[in-house]
Amino acid sequence: MASYAKRTAFVTGGTGFVGSHLVEELLRRGMEEVRCLVRTDPKWLSGLDVTTVRGDLSDVEVLWDALEGVDEVYHVAGRTRAPTEEEFYEANVQATLNLLGAVRHAAPALDRVLVTSSLAAVGRCEHDVATEEAPLRPVSMYGRSKAQMEQALRERPETTPESYAESLPLTVVRPPAVYGPRDRDILDFFRAVTRHVCPVVGGGSARTLSLVHARDLAVGMVDAVRHPDAAGETYFLGSPRPYAWNEVKQAATTALDTWAVTVPVPGPLLGAVGAAAEAWGTLTGTHPPLNRDKTREIRHACTACSSEKATRDFDYAPSVALGDGVSRTLRWYVEQGWL
Repeated sequence: MASYAKRTAFVTGGTGFVGSHLVEELLRRGMEEVRCLVRTDPKWLSGLDVTTVRGDLSDVEVLWDALEGVDEVYHVAGRTRAPTEEEFYEANVQATLNLLGAVRHAAPALDRVLVTSSLAAVGRCEHDVATEEAPLRPVSMYGRSKAQMEQALRERPETTPESYAESLPLTVVRPPAVYGPRDRDILDFFRAVTRHVCPVVGGGSARTLSLVHARDLAVGMVDAVRHPDAAGETYFLGSPRPYAWNEVKQAATTALDTWAVTVPVPGPLLGAVGAAAEAWGTLTGTHPPLNRDKTREIRHACTACSSEKATRDFDYAPSVALGDGVSRTLRWYVEQGWL
C-alpha cells in the first residue's frame, strides 16, 4: 500500500474511548485526512485535526457523501450496553450493514475496511485461551450481536450475488477487555482499589484475563489495515499473555501507593449484584457497566485470547506493559477528577 500522505480514512465511533485513540494513531502516522462521523458532540475529538461529518449510521446519503474518495474505513462504532436484544441488533448489526452498503456504493475500490467485533462474540469456549478457530457461542446479548454482525458479513443479501466479505476487502478485529485513558468500564474496579478492596470472581490468581491498552489496540488496528495479507482475515488483538486480576490489583496499588485486599465474589452473588445494579439503572434512567448481561460474560464466557495469528501475519506486538499502562491510566483518571 502507499504511504499515509495523500490518503483519507473514514472512522465511525471516533468520539468514543477506543475510536478516539485510533484517530490519534492515524494522525500520528501522518494520514492526510481523517473523516469522523459525529452525531452531535465531538467529545474526545475536540482540538484534533479531523474532518467532522455530521450524521449517524442510519443516514445512508450522509454516508455516501462522507465515503467519496476514501482509502480506508475503520468501523468502531457500536453499543456495549443496552437493555434489549433489539437495541443491540440495531446498533451493532444493522448499522454495520448500512455502512458496508454505503461503502460498496460510494467507495468500492478502497483499500480496506476494518470492522470491530469483540472477544465476547466467542462466549463459551472449550479452551481457556480462545483462538480465531473457536466457534462462536456467545452468552450475552452484546456477544450475540457481535457474532450476528460477523455472520452478516458472510451472508449474501437478496439484492446482490456477493456477500460483503466477498465483495469488499474486510478485516475483522476482536479486542478483549480494553483499558486506558477515557475508559469508564474498568473505572469502578480502580475506585474499589482506592477503598482497599479488590472484588474478583474466583480467587484472583488464575491468569484468565486478556487486557489490552487502547494505544496498543489502535496501533494493531492500523497495522492490520495496512498489511495486504490481513484482508479477509479475523484477528484477536490482546495482551502478550493472559493476566490474573491480582496482577492488575498489584499494578494499581503500586501506582497509587496503597494496598487492597482481594475479595473473592461467588458467581451467583455477582449475578445478583448485576441484577440489582440494572434495577437501579432503570429507576435512574441509566444502564450501568455491571449489569446482568455483563455478569453472564464474566461468569460463563472466555475472557482470554491468543494474538499469535496477528503477530504472525503483521507483527502485532503490544508495547505498553501492564504496570506502565495502569499507571498512565490512573494518572489520567486523577487529572480528570474521575478518581
